[in-house]
Amino acid sequence: MISPDQVAEMLYAASTTSKPEPIPTVIPTPTHYELSGETGHRTLWVLFAGMTITSAVLALLSWNVPVAKRVYHVTTTLMAIASALAYFAMAAGHASSLSCHAVRDRHGHGIPDTFHDECRQVYWARYVDWVITNPLLLLNLCLLAGVSGAHTLMAVVANVIMVLGGLFAAYGAEGTAQKWGWFAISCVSYLFVVWHVGLHGTRTVQSKGARVSKLWASLTIYTLAVWAAYAIVWGIATLARRTNVDTEILIYAVLDILTKPVFALWLLISHRAIAESNIEIGGYWSQGPSGEGRIRIGDEE
Repeated sequence: MISPDQVAEMLYAASTTSKPEPIPTVIPTPTHYELSGETGHRTLWVLFAGMTITSAVLALLSWNVPVAKRVYHVTTTLMAIASALAYFAMAAGHASSLSCHAVRDRHGHGIPDTFHDECRQVYWARYVDWVITNPLLLLNLCLLAGVSGAHTLMAVVANVIMVLGGLFAAYGAEGTAQKWGWFAISCVSYLFVVWHVGLHGTRTVQSKGARVSKLWASLTIYTLAVWAAYAIVWGIATLARRTNVDTEILIYAVLDILTKPVFALWLLISHRAIAESNIEIGGYWSQGPSGEGRIRIGDEE
């Protein structure tokens, strides 16, 4: 057992040998987080409900359409379903992560600089949505114009690279070749999409008549213009971080409405009124695998 005298001696030794810790002259700035708020959260739920209703409406529009002539209905319905699932994932809070980068704080007057992290919420489910729905949208434009399968495939792959390039750039380190390299790849891929769809579609759609040509040109210009708006918003919000997360959600919500429900209804309503735009696909698409040539045991007597 330690006696009181021993305790007093230990306290006296500690008081004479210990030195006060220097007071720091600079207190590091805590990490700054840019997260979605109540407005953004509600917007995500509203878009989930809207895309779900759109999926149901598009499915009902295909109810009396023969399967062989239902390709536009199937692709647009799948677009709405994929977008609804993506918005549910974002609204539920399981489809985002933080993209952080260090920011230098300059103090001057002989005080050393400090650093703090700025972290922004990035909804990666949005890119999953685009990588599924954009190729379906391009498929509709290529089918409407009669673009060959080779050019359609090239346009679809270029679009996938465009979206993934934007995703990788969003998580790239600030001011590095990683971020700007993926951004450049994404921009070049967009030009390839314009090349394969716009140029080749202009040549092939002319054989389908003036009404189909006018419809296809309107839809294509509309789509490419909205996609250009996506790129501008992405550069301002995600790359430069000039807007808050709620504003980014609201703008993307408007653009997603334009590229899914508006595009789908425009295409289906116009398609119904223009007989030349009909595409009839037989074979496996509408009738399943053929049973010709099969040998069935027990059929012969």
